[in-house]
Formats: sequence, C-alpha cells, structure tokens
Amino acid sequence: MRKKLFYTGKQEKELTEDYKSKQIRTVIQLEKGWKFTKGDPEGAERFSFDVSEWEEVDVPHDWAIYGPFDKDNDRQNVAILQNTEEIPSVKTGRTGGLPHIGTGWYRKYFRITEKLQDYQKVLLQFDGAMSNAEVYINGKKAGSHPYGYSYFYFDITSYLEEGENLIAVRLENLEQASRWYPGAGLYRNVYLIFQHAEGFKQWSTFITTPEITDSGASVYIRSIVLGKETELRTVILNDNKSKVSSAVSVQGEENEIIQILKIENPDLWSPENPNLYTAEMSLFRDDEMIDRQLIRFGIRSIKFSPEKGFELNGKVRKFRGVCLHHDSGPLGAAVSKAAVRRQLTIMKDMGCDSIRSAHNMPTPEMLEICDEMGFMFMAESFDEWSAAKMKNGYNLLFGEWAEKDIINLTGRVRNHPSVVMYSTGNEIPDQLTEEGKKLALYLQDIFHREDPSRPVTVGMDQVESVINSGFGAAVELPGLNYRVHLYEEAFKKFPQKIILGSETASTVSSRGVYKFPVKEGKMLIHDDLQCSSYDLESCSWSNIPDEDFALSDDRPWVIGQFVWTGFDYLGEPTPYDDPWPARSSYFGICDLAGIPKDRYYLYRSVWNKDSPTLHILPHWNWEDMRGQTVPVFVYTNFSSAELFLNGKSLGRRMKKRESKLERYRLTWMDVKYEPGQLKA
Repeated sequence: MRKKLFYTGKQEKELTEDYKSKQIRTVIQLEKGWKFTKGDPEGAERFSFDVSEWEEVDVPHDWAIYGPFDKDNDRQNVAILQNTEEIPSVKTGRTGGLPHIGTGWYRKYFRITEKLQDYQKVLLQFDGAMSNAEVYINGKKAGSHPYGYSYFYFDITSYLEEGENLIAVRLENLEQASRWYPGAGLYRNVYLIFQHAEGFKQWSTFITTPEITDSGASVYIRSIVLGKETELRTVILNDNKSKVSSAVSVQGEENEIIQILKIENPDLWSPENPNLYTAEMSLFRDDEMIDRQLIRFGIRSIKFSPEKGFELNGKVRKFRGVCLHHDSGPLGAAVSKAAVRRQLTIMKDMGCDSIRSAHNMPTPEMLEICDEMGFMFMAESFDEWSAAKMKNGYNLLFGEWAEKDIINLTGRVRNHPSVVMYSTGNEIPDQLTEEGKKLALYLQDIFHREDPSRPVTVGMDQVESVINSGFGAAVELPGLNYRVHLYEEAFKKFPQKIILGSETASTVSSRGVYKFPVKEGKMLIHDDLQCSSYDLESCSWSNIPDEDFALSDDRPWVIGQFVWTGFDYLGEPTPYDDPWPARSSYFGICDLAGIPKDRYYLYRSVWNKDSPTLHILPHWNWEDMRGQTVPVFVYTNFSSAELFLNGKSLGRRMKKRESKLERYRLTWMDVKYEPGQLKA
C-alpha cells in the first residue's frame, strides 16, 4: 500500500487553511469533469480508452430525464397487485415513459502526487448510483453495489498510482425493475475522502441524547477508531458556535471510544425550533492530530406508547406528514439542494411537519435540510423483500444485500435529529406469508442492533391478512396504508395499541381541472386523462383526505399520517395506468412543477394553525356554463364563511362535525354560474 498520498486536483484551493496545513482529513466532492456515454462499449474501464466523443457532464446527473418520452420505454405487461388488479394489461407510463433502461458509463481523472503529507487511505463514497454499479480504478475492479438507492463506499488506496488516476463506473438499469421513475446514472453525490490509516471508521460515530431534563441533557457519543492508544478530544458547539461542553477520552484495549457529555439548559430540536449542535471530534496520538470530524446533531427525545401515542420532547403530537418520491419532477432524479429546499418550504407553509422517503433510502441533502428546517423523518429502506413485485426488483438482491444496505442506511443517517423512525418496507408481498413475519423480525432486529434509539415500522396494505396472520402484531410500530375502514379492528387486535397512517389518502387531482357533475368516486376515468380538482376522486383502495383527518382527530391511538404524496412524481399515473401519454402521478398535493393544487389549501386549513387559510374553488371563468350549476368549495381554518357572487350573499356555511364532506370543507353545491366576482 502506498504510504504517502496527496490530492492536487483543481478543487484543492477550496480546502480551508487549517485542513491544508494539517492534512488530517479531506473530503472532495467529485462534481465537475466527468465523461459520460450511454451504451456499453467494451474496455471502457481502461485507462487509455478513447472518450473524446463522450459527453462532459456534472454529477449528480440523470441521463434519462433528457428524454424523449416514448410509450415503449419500459413497457410493462403486468397486473398491479397493489391496485387489486388480477388480469395483466400493458402499462406504458408506469415508470414515466423516459429512457432509463440500459447501460451507461462515467469516467473521471484525478491526480495523486507524492508529498510530505502522510495520507495513507483513500475512500470513494457514493450516496447512490442507479443502478447495479461496477466501480473501476485504473482499469481494476474496486467493487460493486447493485441497489440504486443505497449509500456505499470502497477503500481504493491499493489501486492508486502516483500521478494521473481514473475512476470508471458502469451502471445498468434493467427493465421492469421499478414501479415508478427511478432515474438513471450517478444521480447523487460522489466523494473522495483522504485520511490516515488510523482514524475514525467510516460512518461509525453515533450520537444520541438518552437523558434530557429541563436543566440539562446527556450527549452519548460512540465511535469506532481504527488504531491504538489514541485520545479523543470532543468540543460541542451550539448554533452560535459557542462552546457548551467538552470531553477528553483515552482509547482502551478496544477500538470503541465512548464519551458522555453534559449540556446545561439545552435548546431542544423540534419542527417548531430546529436547534442544532456540532460535535467537533479530534483524534490524537502523542499530541499529534491524526483525524478529525464534525457532526451536526440535535437534542430531542422521542417516545411511542399506548398511553399517549407519540411524544416529542415529552409533548404529545401527531404526525402531519407527506410521502415524497426522490425525483424533482421535470428536473429528474439528480439531487438538487435548491429543489429539495423549495419542496420543503412549500410543505412547511402547508403545516406539514413530517416526511417519509418513499419507498427508498433518502438523499443526505434531504435529511440535512429537514434537520435545519424542522421536519421529522421516516427513513424507508425497501419496496420489496424476498417476494417479487417486479421481475427485476429488489427481491433478487434481498438475501445477499438487505443487511448490508441497512447497515449503510443507519450508519449514514442516524445522527440526524430529524430521523425519528425507520421503515423496513412498503406494501411487501411477504406480509401475506408466515415466512414474511420472520423476515419482518429479522430486519427489525438489524435496525435495532445498528440503532436502538428509534422504532421500526412497515407500511402494510393487506390489512385483513396482517391482522389475522400475526404479521401486524410482530411489527414494532404498525403502519397501515389506506384501509380506513379497518383501523378500528386493527386497533382492537394489535397488541401495540397505536397505529400510524404510514400512507394515506391517495386522492387524485389535476391542478385547475374541474369535472361536472361534482361527485365523489373511485377510479373515475375522463376522456382528457385528467382528474377533478374538487378533491373527491380517489383510487379503488384509497379515499379522500377528510377520512384521514377524522381518524387522526377522533382516535388518540392514531398517531398521525403520511399522505400520498406531497408532490406529483414521474411514473405511476393511476388511474390512467394503461392509456398513453399518461406518464406521471395525479396523487400530489402539488403538481409536477411544484405548484399547489386546490388540495394544498385543504391540508393547510387543517394543519397550519399559525396562519389564516381562505381558498375558493373552482376558478370563475366558465364561458359555456352561464346559468348552469357550478358547485363552490371553500377551504378555510375558520369555522364558517359567507360566499358572495357579484356582491350578493349566497349564504353562510358552518362546518359540521357529523358530516364527512362538510366537517373540513364548506360547500355551496347549487351555485348558478354568472360572470363576475366570486368572494368569500
């Protein structure tokens, strides 16, 4: 192994003077200067391979979002179990109609020269690569990782040479491997990490806050150190960069170092006050620093119990959450902090306080911003276990990779205060089998071994089956997807005596589109392939928002919900799974461009208690509806409102607790259209 390595690429100038002088640990984001080609040219991993015709791209990069759309891109002839289908049919837009199937290569050169600095180890870290990644360094295979949503890294030290070095990555997306648009390529960030051979083991440090009182908090820090006879000096800083605690610990015989620090009068983390601290951890031997890491964390307590439901920092509350797929609509799957922050800003104004990463491992950028802005987070892992939903789904990887992927998930995310629970999976077919219950416990135990501080849930949609089979009783925190009519029975039979709406509503609508006559219905089909924005249309398995609001409000044992979904996403265009060109979802509270639909204001009227909401629908431009009935809905957090058309009162309406439709909405069903001004 080469003993002395020093990075001299273009990004060296971005390092701080402190790090350049000590050369303790350097993290370089590999963003610029990648070469990319779609296809699978033989020998593309070789150092001297000619890439003059390849495209130059920045990473993160999604090769498929550029299109073109085509109904033959990942055409699937399937029956969707989750949609209660029994007969297969052709699905042309299920994964977005974008060309994500196939193979692509990425290549990037970087330089290593021998210097005085004593770098001894180099890691290559991927926050996600879609998918079936094969990684080569200087023509030699350094490793592979198949799951496109998982974080992973390789120690590439032994592959490096003095001077120019090459990273080459082969990625391949198989057909019928996803139920939505997965993206393609190096769609998340890639890093080079330069450090000494003896230092902190990658993703080993774990910070928890097990004891919190009004006057103080205990911060428990556990680290794995690759080395002997080291000394760990830790300083904790608050948001103002002021020192609030410190500790010095000497490593014993084991590689583990444990520190317990006390913080007086801590500022607790919550959605309303997302206070953060930073642990500056410096590792020394003989007074020489050999490694250093800075980790942000929050001080907060979580508790789930039959008596009180969910408590954050000792206060009972319910999750006002949404599910989010990882794509950013027309921007594709390539992660963008600006796009994530925009999404979360829109959700925050709606009164949302929780996010579920559906149905895969979240981007680190999402968690960083959730920490900063104040969102509680359910970190989900898989959409399949051992039983298949898709011909080429995760079921092919489960036996070999599930534990490895969970270890990487927990190691990468467990210091984020926003993460309050894990999910082992979503609507897993294994929930129908006796073996599935064993798998649920197996995965749950891995999560608890790696992170005993958080509970584990799973999204169950076959509710009758899991009630009767005992699968639901085995899940630590039972999550129900839809089936609102079975909540009461599940509560009576589940020993946990609390239920989470892990996926709710699946109401469908198209922004600015209104259908007449106005009626509640399931799987309604319209000639223009749109759904009505009166927010009364849902799917065969789902429901309108009002039913989930009532369950959460009326049942103390329902600890909240995660709505499907906060934003429309590419693929899964139910109820138009079959006809082309339907190719993106209708479930979103906001549309594919992130613009709020009418439904946004219904949720805001219930969830945002700090700001007034008063929203009228539909629009009032109906050239061909003069004299005809155009029902008017008002979404407001006031208990009543009065409606005026051209200055004439159409009456005052009061919310009615006993009415499903009028408990959370105000409705004027018999308004006759005439041009002019509609006012509430």
